[in-house]
Amino acid sequence: MTGKIRCICIDDERDDLLLLNEWIKTEPALTCVGDFSSSSDGLQAIISLKPDLVFLDVEMPGVTGLEILKLLRSDIELAVFVTSHPEFALEGFELSAFDYILKPITEKRFNHTAQRLKDYWSMRQKAATYELQQETGTLLISEGRNKTKVTINEIVYLEAMQNYTKVVTANQSYLTLVGFNNFFSKLPQSNFLRIHRSYAVARNKISGFNASDEIICGSTALPIGKTYKDTIKNEIFR
Repeated sequence: MTGKIRCICIDDERDDLLLLNEWIKTEPALTCVGDFSSSSDGLQAIISLKPDLVFLDVEMPGVTGLEILKLLRSDIELAVFVTSHPEFALEGFELSAFDYILKPITEKRFNHTAQRLKDYWSMRQKAATYELQQETGTLLISEGRNKTKVTINEIVYLEAMQNYTKVVTANQSYLTLVGFNNFFSKLPQSNFLRIHRSYAVARNKISGFNASDEIICGSTALPIGKTYKDTIKNEIFR
């Protein structure tokens, strides 16, 4: 990863803002360049400081976090909502939010988001194009002059990352310059199962479920979206 991820925090609750800053300080890959308890001040800071990442509360006096993202979508590469309101999660993701954390922030949840941010930031530097070769069942992934063949059977899962798709195999990950829905639609649907707005998993890589209702693929636990639970039960347990 080249350089730290520069972020700002906007939350009208000062105690929550201070706590978020403490979590950010524990992660060397992140650096906070400003925190604001006023949404109007936060708006101006996004324009003037041009951060890589914005942590946003949803419900704030004046302009809400959702409205900030709508207004400055082209200026905000990464947005993470930190809020007490789970009912706004769908709207947040429809606005291409990177993540949605519910308060109070736990160490496990913050670390999960931080790791996803680091993975994205690192892989973004070398995002690759790809070509799906249907007749041979392979992906041809191009990084500069280098081309790597990845068979469909090697894929463990796919993860949506902003306008990219992360392709994860047992040994390596690739970030492709293709949106998740577009990428997923081109794969053989009988081989993959959509389990979340941001995840699809290879059916033959599913090894079980854990107590948190996550799908287990090897050493990785993937979340199941609420709207996908019934479909997954019918697909897997039929």
